Amino acid sequence: MPLTAFQAGVARLLSRNRTPDSYLAGGAALHIEPTSKRYSNDLDYFHDSEERVASAFAEDRALLGSEGYAVEVLLNQPGFIRAIVKKAAGETKVEWAHDSSWRFLPTVESELAGFQLHPIDLAINKLLALAGRNEPRDFIDVMEVHRSVLPLGALCWAAAGKDPGFTPPLLLDLLRRRGNLRPEDLNRLRLNHTPDLPTLKREWLAALDAAEHFVASRPPDELGCLYYSPSLGRFVGNPQEVPDACPHHGRPGGVLPRVVPADD
Repeated sequence: MPLTAFQAGVARLLSRNRTPDSYLAGGAALHIEPTSKRYSNDLDYFHDSEERVASAFAEDRALLGSEGYAVEVLLNQPGFIRAIVKKAAGETKVEWAHDSSWRFLPTVESELAGFQLHPIDLAINKLLALAGRNEPRDFIDVMEVHRSVLPLGALCWAAAGKDPGFTPPLLLDLLRRRGNLRPEDLNRLRLNHTPDLPTLKREWLAALDAAEHFVASRPPDELGCLYYSPSLGRFVGNPQEVPDACPHHGRPGGVLPRVVPADD
């Protein structure tokens, strides 16, 4: 499900101030498409430095004020600002935060929100979030990116490049402790369809088993990478099934896959 009408209006306005180092991320970016499964509770803007957080907030606050929005600051500290943005009967939480500039791909431009984090980096961030906290919304999101972005195993393998403190087996051990949802957990989320819990559980356990298999099959010198297929023009979940799949590593600011001509 897309953003609420109010959130979309705020995101469209703030898109004027977005740049490759000040971009929409988090659940709002993950659920910006009309076919997404749930509403996000807020708009999250990430920045490559604490100084950029402060300057982006000042620019956004001025722009919001010029369009009649009220900005109520709830928390303001170096590298993180949280506020409630209001106008008439609408409101939403907005956060401006510092995040590492290390990512697999450059930010992408969105018609609605301006620059936003690439879907693959969004998926990996969401997996790392679920490993670190037992939030039902994170579990629902990880199941969705497992289905639509990359399989769980490929995300775990790549996540070790995003956060070298994790190994894929450690991530899988943490993830096996997640997914214990109850009906009341789903009721607290704003979903466009309530999943069947037994079906969801079976899918989760199968995803974990497949991920464990995948991780055990990969060579240690490729730890922390994605796999890109030039012939398919996309990232793939299992390089063993795609002959030309090659490792793709991240770096500060992200990098587009390098396509090597066949005669090189």
